[in-house]
Amino acid sequence: DAYLALYEKYLREAESLYEKGDLAQAGEKYWGAVTALLNAIAEKRGMPHYSHRDYAVIIEALYEESGDVEIVMEFRMAEALHANFYHNYMRRKSFELHREAVLKLVEKLKRFL
Repeated sequence: DAYLALYEKYLREAESLYEKGDLAQAGEKYWGAVTALLNAIAEKRGMPHYSHRDYAVIIEALYEESGDVEIVMEFRMAEALHANFYHNYMRRKSFELHREAVLKLVEKLKRFL
C-alpha cells in the first residue's frame, strides 16, 4: 500500500532528523507519518482524507470506536509538531514529550488497518 510505504519513509526520516537535532523538520515528518496512516485507514473505510478537518474526523471516529481517549490527545500532540514546523517554538524537552506521544499514536493507528 502506498500510504504504508509513505508512513515508513516519513517515520525513518523523522527519526534521522531527530537524531541530528533538526526538530522542526523532524516534527513535520512525524506529522507526515501520522497522516499517511490516517490516509490508509480512511481508504480502507471509504472515508474522505483530503484535509486537516478530515483527519480530525477520522480521529473522532477512531476514538468513538475504541474508547481510547489517548488517541485524541496524541493526535493533538502530532498537530503541535506540525505547527512547530511553521513556528519553531518547541524546546527539546517539550519536543520529546510530543514525539513520544506520536510514536504511541502510530502504533495504535496501525492496529486499525
